[in-house]
Amino acid sequence: MIRPLVHALVAALLAVPTGLPAAAQDSASGAGAPVTVFAAASLQNALDDIAKHFTAETRQPVRFSYAASSTLARQMEQGAPADLFASADLDWMDWAEQKKLIDPKSRVSLLGNRLVVVAPTDGKLATVDLTRDGLKAALGDGRLATGAVASVPVGKYAKAALAKLGLWGEVAPKLAQAESVRAALVLVARGEAALGIVYETDAKVEPRVKVVAVFPADSHAPIVFPFALTATAKGDAPAKFFAYLSQPKARAVFEAGGFTVLKPAGH
Repeated sequence: MIRPLVHALVAALLAVPTGLPAAAQDSASGAGAPVTVFAAASLQNALDDIAKHFTAETRQPVRFSYAASSTLARQMEQGAPADLFASADLDWMDWAEQKKLIDPKSRVSLLGNRLVVVAPTDGKLATVDLTRDGLKAALGDGRLATGAVASVPVGKYAKAALAKLGLWGEVAPKLAQAESVRAALVLVARGEAALGIVYETDAKVEPRVKVVAVFPADSHAPIVFPFALTATAKGDAPAKFFAYLSQPKARAVFEAGGFTVLKPAGH
């Protein structure tokens, strides 16, 4: 009776697939579960580059979900798993903190940016005067693309800047409000909008657009990108990647992309 049982056990063992599940393979190779980062769309190029360096050095994978900060914050509220949240404004990070979605002790205002007007590269415009007559002439019958002004950070900054300069009434009927700053950028790059209001860093990564005006810094609230670990972040890996974002190699990537790396409070 014993021998048939032994044969059956051996057969069962041989029938088990030799490939390990993804999580087990990560463990066997020295890598942990991926760090999941929810980040504002404007951060995509820089964070993708930084993550490649980080993974090459640590063998720790990082994966991203890029969208408008408003979209990401609401997804986290609905239970979407994330280890790190990077917002394009303070308002949505404040909202996430009020909802207890982040670890407030980890919160850092890491980056700054500038608000610019872009036009298609192949267009005739070289500069745009941020006056009623200047903007009217530049737009013509075209549209002005930016993020949704009620929720998307770049749209909120844009509305504030236009209002401060006395241009909101002229521009409001011609707005093309997009779901994110990158979506607005695409509208201009494709020639579907005559002008767009985006961050300077977005303009740098899209060869089909050119900067034709820069909003005065005092025309809107400072553009600040705060980062924080989420309340559900697990293990050491998220904190290690977060710390890596302040290291010289990451700083160089951010600065090359046009971001201003902000000094920590008290420095």
